Amino acid sequence: MADRSASLTRSTMMLTAVGLVAQLLSFLYRVVLSRLVGAEVMGLYQLIMPVYSIFLSIAVTGLTVAVSSLSAHYEALEDRPSVRQLLWLGLRGLVALWLPLAAVTLLFSGQISGLLLGDSRTRLGLVLLLPVLLLTGVENLTKHHFYGIGEVRLPAAVELGEQFVRTAAVLGLVWCLLPDDPAVAVALIVLGMLASEVFSSSTLTVLRRRRERRLPVQTRSGCPAPGLGREMVRVAVPVGLTALLGNLMASANSVLIPRKLAAAGLTQAAAMEEFGVVFGMTVPMLNLPSAFISALTLAIVPRLSQCQAMHRGRECREKISKSILAASVIVLPVTALMVTLGPNLGRLLFQNEGVGGYILPLSVGVVLNSYESVLASVLNGIGRQSQSAAVSLGCGGIQLLCTCLGIGLTGFLFGLILSSLLGVALRLGLIVRHTGLQLNLFQSFSAPALGALLAGLCVRLLYRTLADCPVLVSLTVCAGAGLFLYFTALWMMDVHPLRLFHLVRK
Repeated sequence: MADRSASLTRSTMMLTAVGLVAQLLSFLYRVVLSRLVGAEVMGLYQLIMPVYSIFLSIAVTGLTVAVSSLSAHYEALEDRPSVRQLLWLGLRGLVALWLPLAAVTLLFSGQISGLLLGDSRTRLGLVLLLPVLLLTGVENLTKHHFYGIGEVRLPAAVELGEQFVRTAAVLGLVWCLLPDDPAVAVALIVLGMLASEVFSSSTLTVLRRRRERRLPVQTRSGCPAPGLGREMVRVAVPVGLTALLGNLMASANSVLIPRKLAAAGLTQAAAMEEFGVVFGMTVPMLNLPSAFISALTLAIVPRLSQCQAMHRGRECREKISKSILAASVIVLPVTALMVTLGPNLGRLLFQNEGVGGYILPLSVGVVLNSYESVLASVLNGIGRQSQSAAVSLGCGGIQLLCTCLGIGLTGFLFGLILSSLLGVALRLGLIVRHTGLQLNLFQSFSAPALGALLAGLCVRLLYRTLADCPVLVSLTVCAGAGLFLYFTALWMMDVHPLRLFHLVRK
């Protein structure tokens, strides 16, 4: 069991390292991009991304989770023909779902951009997202096939390369052409995304074929298990519907928020600029810990599926406990530092005085969303996709209702915290019910939260003391001091992150 735990740890740490580099590169890319194109273009770009997310949820999300979890299941049973067949079924399902989406979008792109999104300047970027969607599906299915069979290094390296290609392509196109028309600027950003997806999907496909050719002949022979298509549908449909409903509600929020800001007294241009500052600058800055959360969710689903296939309940509970604790240990201190230092860091990077607005309620929502992501992945890993879907539907409805009833951003922020808190509680209850998990609440939540609060308050005082120093120096010193205080506080409360990651063993 120690080897399997170490495998999960190595996978998570490798994906985290790659994710941190990619996240940092993506963050710097957003900083440079926002300076090049301005807040209005960033707002238009943020308008089309929820549509892209909806398309992904319809054609890609459910299939990727099915390929990952079922590949891990059959890999644990050493049924290699079924593992290969699962990927081919996923690719066929992707094409079958993408074709009608592309046809509808091409026929009604004017209505979607003008009526649904509220700004006809998004039309060109929306149409160009269609090939991006198809290639993203190929990339994600192949990548999750690798994750399911326990191969992390190849897709991790390709993901990092993809981020470099995207950064170079988008910034290069915008820098060289620098259009005055915001619609053309958005289209150039999407074309840069397309270049990165061509790189990642083609590279992963070549690597997969080479790996299959190197397998011994006996592992390539045999017939896949019967009923694989039904199993894929059983897993993919609830996950896909959950993602679809969640993204539909998120898209409705994205469309409603600029209108709510305009109703509160802002002009349309000012409302779009405020939307771009909050969701194109402040929220991405708060989402820096998401690199670790994404790595953890990618690693935990196939590992839990393997435990379920081999009927290892105790190991399953141990992995769940460590995943929740790991999320707390990483996300809470980074968020505490962002609440304290984020406004100054945002103004330094984005050169916009509005960055950092609403940072406290947004940070609470980001923390709760991180827990939701981990717990939803746990439910997917233990085969409880339908129940997770029901929770997502109910919480998303609460979020959307609050946005509709609120004025400006107040309704959205209140709904974000309320729905996320409810989602964490319900998902945690389902996990306890179905796995018999006995969670140490102090170690998993209270101790990291207290340590993060202490670090945040001390850093706030320290930053005021260093007010006469250069901003970059003050931010660096405060961040280092805050992390030192946080880990010292954890040690005093007998929480040892090194033991958590198996770097130091009891």
